Amino acid sequence: MKQELIVGGGCFWCTEAVFETLKGVSDVESGYANGETLDPTYTQICTGTTGHAEVIKIRYDDSIITSDTLLDIFFVVHNPTTLNQQGGDRGTQYRSTILYTDEETKEAAEAALEAAQKDYTDPIVTCIEPLACYYEAEAYHQDYYRQNPMQGYCNAVIPPKLAKLEAKFGKEMA
Repeated sequence: MKQELIVGGGCFWCTEAVFETLKGVSDVESGYANGETLDPTYTQICTGTTGHAEVIKIRYDDSIITSDTLLDIFFVVHNPTTLNQQGGDRGTQYRSTILYTDEETKEAAEAALEAAQKDYTDPIVTCIEPLACYYEAEAYHQDYYRQNPMQGYCNAVIPPKLAKLEAKFGKEMA
């Protein structure tokens, strides 16, 4: 059955690139969530004043990959212990967040966070919050890494994330 999960773990170009590789994931869409500005632009988001997080909406077939597995992967491929920061990206738009629309997703997120904490010495600061609003990012952000494979920033950030994915979950995920 087709399902959706919305998460933010820093730059959406980089998280999108990781989740697009997974068997059972049919689409990953970059977007902005839970801010105050209506229909924000990337330029507005980058100021850090809109309140939105850069997020990805993962569409998947739960008969092939489960939300539990996606959440486990989420906690492996970004650093959930840094508040409003992923690597050199700083600001509330880069916060670690899991957005839910039902109690089942909220409970799964809470369980995944608790399970992931054993892998980190610092406390996990990921927000688990209800989805208040979501806006699809501009077209040029969609499938960004696939369309810009030589982009330097992505080449520095994405391969280590893919290596973490493979080390923890094996090649059979892709």
